Amino acid sequence: MERVICLLIGYVFGLFQTAFFYGKIHGIDIRQYGSGNSGTTNALRVLGTKAGLIVFAGDCLKCVAAVVLVRLLYGGAHPDTIYLMCLYGGAGAVLGHNFPFYMGFKGGKGIAATAGLILAFHPYFVVVGAVLFFGTFLTTHYVSLGSLLVYAGFMIEMVVCGELGVFGAMSRGQLYEMYAVTAFLTIMAYWKHRQNIVRLFHGEERKTYLLKKNKIDVDKKN
Repeated sequence: MERVICLLIGYVFGLFQTAFFYGKIHGIDIRQYGSGNSGTTNALRVLGTKAGLIVFAGDCLKCVAAVVLVRLLYGGAHPDTIYLMCLYGGAGAVLGHNFPFYMGFKGGKGIAATAGLILAFHPYFVVVGAVLFFGTFLTTHYVSLGSLLVYAGFMIEMVVCGELGVFGAMSRGQLYEMYAVTAFLTIMAYWKHRQNIVRLFHGEERKTYLLKKNKIDVDKKN
């Protein structure tokens, strides 16, 4: 039952669609422009760097908030499984971001929300995630490639840390459950990026820049 509650907590937080609300403030529906996603990269390309940073912060922090709340609620009662509970909370936030019911289940791709999960989950994960994403993005300017590598690293690091006992006195079954949840999030991320993967293989993926103009003319829908 606790797992379901954690998922629901995360899902509620994930429903706050930063890009969608930011776009509405500026008189557009972000889903009708660029890639059609309600996420950081599309906000960056459609509305500019400032918008992209604000959306990233909002989507990241909503997942942090979900994980922190789960930790506060269950940290005392379930100290041995708190990492598992936090993972469910973060997974719920990613699901809420990707599939918001009030937007016809069409949200973003969950990368900024996952960044929040990584940030709030364990300090070890932050360094690896940052190196993988920014190292890839700053050298290739492919947001999608950096995002996919972050998820691959997240999956690998989860297993390595679990086997090394980083998460404390968890049972083998609970560890496997953590691996399964992480694998589900990873598979979902790769599925959401399937078109990006095809474009990367064909050398057709669009590059994104922080300090150069990416902005799409909002008078022209994709």
